[in-house]
Amino acid sequence: MLQAAAMDRGDDEHLRLALAATARGDRKAFADLYRLASPTLMAVALRVLARRDAAEDVLQEAFLAIWDKAGQYQAERGAPLGWMAMVVRHRAIDRVRRERRRGEDVFASPDEAGDVPSMTERADSSAHDVLACLGRLAPEPRRAIWLALRHGFTHEEVAARMDRPLGTVKSWIRRGVIDLKECLDR
Repeated sequence: MLQAAAMDRGDDEHLRLALAATARGDRKAFADLYRLASPTLMAVALRVLARRDAAEDVLQEAFLAIWDKAGQYQAERGAPLGWMAMVVRHRAIDRVRRERRRGEDVFASPDEAGDVPSMTERADSSAHDVLACLGRLAPEPRRAIWLALRHGFTHEEVAARMDRPLGTVKSWIRRGVIDLKECLDR
């Protein structure tokens, strides 16, 4: 799980401000953004790729994309670390696809293979854990989270589909995600 839970609101606000300044071309803010977010984003890349050299390459590509696309970040749609993690994750998945087309093993070299658990086993285990934790949520927050995360609906679209006030849906999703993080960290 992202280490976002370890970051406090001050760090989150700092990341928002750094992203906004980066969008204006502020190199110092970008360096600050890298310092604050790179450990967490490296963990995201490693989870997908399981090989440090590939994860480092992807992280560098992702930070170049973050520099170019910082102006596209929308604070009302989510946390800055979540947005950056999505950029890293998409880059890592693209890397896996590219390597598979070339017939290369992006996950591990032969001498590392014994140390790396099967990606399928890890994905199955993670999916099982997430579904188990989702099952512990109350029905309406669970449905709101499912619509937002699984189907990609905006908070406004979820509110319309559930015929509930936007503020209520946002609260359900926020509290539900916090509960999911706590459940998954156990």
